[in-house]
Amino acid sequence: MQMRLTTMLALLCAGLCSHVFAAERVSLLVYTALETDQIRAYKSAFEKTYPDVEIKWVRDSTGIITARLLAEKANPQADVVMGVAASSLALMDAEGMLLPYKPKGYEQLNAKYVDAKAVPSWVGMDVAGATICFNTVEAKKMNLPKPETWQDLAKPVYKGKIVMPHPASSGTGYFDVTAWLQLFGEQGGWKYMDALHENIAQYMHSGSKPCKSAGSGEFPIGISLEYRGTQVKSGGAPIDLVFPKEGLGWDIEATGIMKNTKKLDAAKKLADWSASKEANEMYQKNVAIVAHTAVNKPLEGLPANYEEMLIKNDFAFAAKNRDKILAEWSRRYDAKSEPKSK
Repeated sequence: MQMRLTTMLALLCAGLCSHVFAAERVSLLVYTALETDQIRAYKSAFEKTYPDVEIKWVRDSTGIITARLLAEKANPQADVVMGVAASSLALMDAEGMLLPYKPKGYEQLNAKYVDAKAVPSWVGMDVAGATICFNTVEAKKMNLPKPETWQDLAKPVYKGKIVMPHPASSGTGYFDVTAWLQLFGEQGGWKYMDALHENIAQYMHSGSKPCKSAGSGEFPIGISLEYRGTQVKSGGAPIDLVFPKEGLGWDIEATGIMKNTKKLDAAKKLADWSASKEANEMYQKNVAIVAHTAVNKPLEGLPANYEEMLIKNDFAFAAKNRDKILAEWSRRYDAKSEPKSK
């Protein structure tokens, strides 16, 4: 009888303790543009380190998340932004939406991939860079040569054979457009995109989808990002990854704390974890370049000099001129945009 009573009390205590613990967990609303398979892994690892905090994700493409955050400026909903383009976070910082915070271990991060201010408003996680996914099987059927440069893609032989991300929806699409404007100059950049537009079959609302479409053979060529390219290729798709010789557009996936969060302690924990060596080792499984200086190593399938191929990117230009660039792009090219899903 005594043993049974002891067992019942132990179970009751366990239930009450569990209830109290659950009640004390802080729910952190995090807006992200990270891939779905990535956020599951990051959530699990973070909550193992900080069991008192639970991440609630709101996930969409970079352009959609950026527009949503700006629309909510007067009444912010998110506590933290994680895995969103640094060019977008620079824009939010200019709007006074981010809280400056130097996370633990900040000194171990590469200065090229963090906000330059003494107390940063955003801190880089990793680099997302451009690539071209070229389906060798479909290209052979169509007698298409393998492109080596961005300018090659403007040749008439590729008419109707290329898909790329929509820059208003996709961070990948936006860093492509801003890279071309920087590489070729404003006039030359729009002239190049006019010629490329003739060969575009569709502008897709995702940075990953063009490479997936190339991998499946739906279209022979997809302008995409290196993370998805290596994933599709390692999955067995008959694609080659092309890194155009003029240089590659890129952006930084970064983390920032929203200025008006009411859960600052939990938000700082996520910012600390995002900058940690443990987190960067997880990022490195997916990308070639991470912010932590002790973690970087070559990623299989990418050139050893991949970092050297990235253009000298002006993030201030990309942030300051976002609305102007997207308005001009839409005026010229939006007729070929993929219908948005309801």
